[in-house]
Amino acid sequence: MKKSTLLTFALIVLGTTGFIPPMETEQYKCMIQLTNYTGEGAYVVVSLLDTKDVYLETLYVQGDDKEWYRDIEEWWKNLYGTKRPDIDGITGETVTGGQRKMVLLNIPKDKIDKGYKIRFESAVEDQDYFKDDVEFELTSENLNSKKEGKGFIRYVRMLPK
Repeated sequence: MKKSTLLTFALIVLGTTGFIPPMETEQYKCMIQLTNYTGEGAYVVVSLLDTKDVYLETLYVQGDDKEWYRDIEEWWKNLYGTKRPDIDGITGETVTGGQRKMVLLNIPKDKIDKGYKIRFESAVEDQDYFKDDVEFELTSENLNSKKEGKGFIRYVRMLPK
C-alpha cells in the first residue's frame, strides 16, 4: 500500500471514530492527615464537582473494599452507585486515626480557576459520615495550601508535583 493511501486511510478512520485528544491534567501531591479517632480505617473519596456541585469525576478513593463504598453516601448516590464509572488505579488502603496518607491527584487543567470544586468525603465503619469533610474551590491558590477538615480528616495539604 502506498504511503499516501495509508495516510488517507488513517485520517478517514480517525475522523469517523471521533478521535478525542486526552484531557490535559496536572499532578498534585495531596497529604491527607486524619484526626486521632479510634476505630476502623477511614474511607475517603476525593471528587471533582462542577459549579453547581454536580459530581464530574472521582479523583481518588481511599479504601479498596467496594462493599463499603455505599457509606460515602453523596458520592454513592450521585456518581458511583448509579453509574459505576471506572475508578481503576485510584484506590488505596484505608488508614486509621492519627495516620496520614500521601496521594497524587490528577487535576484537569481546564477546571482550575473556573469555579469547580474538590470535595473530600469521609466515613468510618459504625461511626459517622462527613459529606464535605474538606471542600474547596479549585483555584491555583487553594492547590498550594492546607485546608482544615470537619470530621475524620484533620487537614489536607495540596502541593504541585
